[in-house]
This record gives sequence, C-alpha cells and structure tokens, in this order.
Amino acid sequence: MKKALITGANKGIGVETARQLLQKGVYVYIGCRNLKNGENAVETLKSEGLQHVEAIQLDVTVDNSVKMAREEIEKRTDVLDILINNAGINGGSPPYSALETTSNEFMAAFDTNVIGAARVTREFIHLLRRSEQPRIVNVSTSVGSLSLQSDPDWPAYHYAKYAVYATSKAALNMYTIQLAYQLRDTFFKVNAVCPGYTSTDFTYNNGGPVDIAASRIVKYALIGENGPTGKFFSEEANPETGEIHW
Repeated sequence: MKKALITGANKGIGVETARQLLQKGVYVYIGCRNLKNGENAVETLKSEGLQHVEAIQLDVTVDNSVKMAREEIEKRTDVLDILINNAGINGGSPPYSALETTSNEFMAAFDTNVIGAARVTREFIHLLRRSEQPRIVNVSTSVGSLSLQSDPDWPAYHYAKYAVYATSKAALNMYTIQLAYQLRDTFFKVNAVCPGYTSTDFTYNNGGPVDIAASRIVKYALIGENGPTGKFFSEEANPETGEIHW
C-alpha cells in the first residue's frame, strides 16, 4: 500500500485530495497545524468507510514541528511514496496589491507557501527516496505563472489583489523547477499543479467543485514511470494538455 503525506489537509482541497487517494487504496497522513482539526477530518473520512488515514500535527513554518512530524510518521512506516505540499495562505488582509501589502504579509506568505514546502520536502526526502515511484506535487496556481500574468489578454491579468499570493507561488514554481532538476536522474516525478479556482474557505466559497480540483492533484500524485516531471499544470487554464508556461 502506497503512503502519502498531504500538508494542510484537514479541510478544503487538502481533505478532498486525501479522500480521493484513500479511495484509490493509498494510506494517507493528514498534516495539520491543529491536531484536533485533523482528527475531526479523519473521523469524517472513517465514517465514509475510509480507514487507512491518520492525522499528524505539522506546522510547515516551524522546523521542530516538521521534524517531529517526520519522526511520528517514521514510527509507522519506513517509506513515503507521495508528498503533496498543499499548505498555503493568501497573504493577509485585502487589498493584496503590490503597494498595499505589508512586508510582514509578504514574509508570512513566503514562509508558508515557499519555505514551508522546502522545509517539509527536505525533512521527508530520505523516506521518499525509499519509494520505488516517489512523487512530489507542489500545489500552485495559474496566477503564479509569469507568462500568463504578463499577458493583457489573460483573464486574471487585472487581478492586482493576488500580488502577494501570486509572487509566493511564482517562487514555489521556481523551487519546483530546481527540485525536479536535482532529482532528474532518479525515479522521482516532481510537478507543480494548479487545482483551479475552487469553492473553499480560501476563496470565500467562490469557484468550482472541490472534487474536480482535488482530482487534478491526485492525477499527478499517481503518475506512472513515463509521466512528466519538472512541469507546471493547470487543466483549468489549458484543458487540452494541462501544461502551462512558467
């Protein structure tokens, strides 16, 4: 049975991604800052008959929390097959524009969305190396694409409110490229995936169905040995192939 860790997975796209992986026979560790919230999510999933799941306290912004999470998971398994860096924040209070966003809001967004992903990946990399088909999915967004966001014809071109979130995700995209390059001669597949504009607390319940968003992440978490690596996917932005420009 494959093992997966999803950060920020007690609600929204994270918990739905866990649900879909469980339905496909994957054992899932739900990483969450608040363990009680994670346990509530686990209880809900188990009530649906999905038993191979447990909550792990994990704050991606705290070194010791990530280390302790790794130690807890290592007590249960000596291998991790899938890491989904899903935890993310929008960067503070609106407006989120380039001039109005404070330095503290930028720092908070980068600490969670970029450094947090790097922190978790580094801590769990040795467990992932033990997998025969290790997969890393960094949950990104099409508004983090420099090519799309600089195109006046792109629908989100005028979304100045995404300045802090978009810049942090653009940095996460570069981290994805660097990570995929470093792991290029291994069995790893490392990709950035945009789940699309989705109805969750994060978007104040605006957007599309959460199950569709999660299915886009699951697809790349389970790709085969001939699948892509070092790519950026948004099936909402490009329904034909899914791949979009950085």
